[in-house]
Amino acid sequence: MLRFGQRLGERLAPGDIVTLSGDLGAGKTTLARGILRGAGHAGEVPSPTFTLVQAYEGAELRLPVWHADLYRLETPREAEALALDEILYDGALLVEWPDRGGAWVPGPALGLRIDGNGEGPRTLTADVPPPWKTRWQEI
Repeated sequence: MLRFGQRLGERLAPGDIVTLSGDLGAGKTTLARGILRGAGHAGEVPSPTFTLVQAYEGAELRLPVWHADLYRLETPREAEALALDEILYDGALLVEWPDRGGAWVPGPALGLRIDGNGEGPRTLTADVPPPWKTRWQEI
């Protein structure tokens, strides 16, 4: 998950949204760590389950990246209140548990689903929108 995420993170562009779905323990946060590493972040990447959103910005990053975890939201309306679309002007957005946000996710998102709990083989399924077609083939 880390290596794949790193390759994906090297190809992030402003306006990109990557949704990460799967059961608890499937590897969503691990994948997000790899993506952030590929975008240039060398520090810690805690799960944003309790903070809801963690912003990664700075000179070491190719672009700002916000990492959101919607698991604790009670209604999709709460996702709208987070104003996550603000990062899309010059950065990228990673969203764990996007289904908790209902139809909130703006624009075409690269949808990744991880099946498996980390103890055995995992399966990654991707819904690749047009803006990602060429980049996806490079991963």
